[in-house]
Amino acid sequence: DPQQIELATASKRKLRRFIVIDEVVDKLYGSKVREYFEQNNVQHKILALPTTEETKSMDLVLNILHEVQSFSLDRRTEPIIAIGGGVCLDIVGLAASLYRRRTPYIRVPTTLLSYVDASVGAKNGVNFLQCKNKLGGYTPPVASFLDRSFIQSIPRRHISNGLGEILKMALMKHKGLFDLLKNHGKYLLDTKFQSCNGFAHHGDAALQTTRIAIETMLEELAPNLWEDDLDRLVDFGHLISPELEMRVLPSLMHGEAVNIDMAFMTYVAHARGLLGAEEKEQILQCMRGLELPVWHSGCSWALIQRALRERLKHSGGQPRMPLPTGLGVADIFNDTSEETLERAYKLWVKD
Repeated sequence: DPQQIELATASKRKLRRFIVIDEVVDKLYGSKVREYFEQNNVQHKILALPTTEETKSMDLVLNILHEVQSFSLDRRTEPIIAIGGGVCLDIVGLAASLYRRRTPYIRVPTTLLSYVDASVGAKNGVNFLQCKNKLGGYTPPVASFLDRSFIQSIPRRHISNGLGEILKMALMKHKGLFDLLKNHGKYLLDTKFQSCNGFAHHGDAALQTTRIAIETMLEELAPNLWEDDLDRLVDFGHLISPELEMRVLPSLMHGEAVNIDMAFMTYVAHARGLLGAEEKEQILQCMRGLELPVWHSGCSWALIQRALRERLKHSGGQPRMPLPTGLGVADIFNDTSEETLERAYKLWVKD
C-alpha cells in the first residue's frame, strides 16, 4: 500500500523488528535475513532457537517473551516475525498472543508442511504434559508470507512430510488435487516444489498443488476460524495421530503420523462400505508414491482406543470422524461401531 509505505518512511522513528528464526533456518538463510534488514535500515533483533516437537513448550515461549520485553517492542506497530517450520510458527504465535494480551505477528513458513498448513488459520500452541498442542489459543497472524524457495533446502523426507497434509485436503475436498499428487508426486519430490522451466509435461505442478491445497484449507477454516463448529473435515488424519506422534517421538514427523492415521481411516471407510476396494488401493498407492508411511508398529489397537477416547473428551462427546466417501469427497460420521473399527484394524495389520 503506497500510503502505508509513505507513512512508514515519513516517520522519524526508525523501523524496528523482532525476528524469531529456527536455528537450522538461521544457518541456511540467517545472513540473507540480516542483510535484508540492514539494507532496509531496520533496527532488528534476531533470536535463533531450536524449534522442534521436543522443545515446543511454555519454557521456550517465556524465553521469547523475555527477549521481546528487553527489545521494548511497540505492540501496535512492530509485529513479531516468525521464520521457520510449523513448530516455530506455533510457538511464536502463542508468545505474541500473550504479550500485552495480543501483539501482531507475521508467519514466514520455511517447510512444505508449514507452507500449506501452519501458514493458514488462527491456531497456535505448545505441547504440555506429553500432549500435543494442549496449551494454546486462536490468534491469527496479520500476514503470512509464502516463498517456495525456502523449501528447496529441506530434506526429501520433509517434502514427503508436507505432502501428507496436502493429501489430506485432496482426499477430503478435491479430486483434482488427488490426481495431481497421484500423477506428479515423484516429480514434486524430485524438484522440491520448485517451478522448473523445461518441464512442460508437468505444467507448474508445484504452484497448482500448493495453491489448491491452501485454497481448500481456507475454504474449510475461514467460516469456522474459532472452531465453534467441531465438525471439521480438516481433522481427517488427526484422530489417532496426536497420540501416536507424541508416543513415538522423534521417530515420526507430523505429516507422517497424519498419513498413518489417514491410512487406517481409509480402511475404516472401506469396512463401512464407503470406499470400494479399488478406491482404497488407489489411495494407498498414492501414499506410497509420495513416500509416506502407511503403517507404524507403535499404532496398536490399544493406542487407537485410547486416542478415540481422548477425542471424545474435546469434541463434545462425539467422535466426529471425517471419512472419505470417494476420491475427493468426504463426510463426518458419529456412528462407527467398535466392531467395524476392529475389523478395519485387523485388515490393515494383515495388509
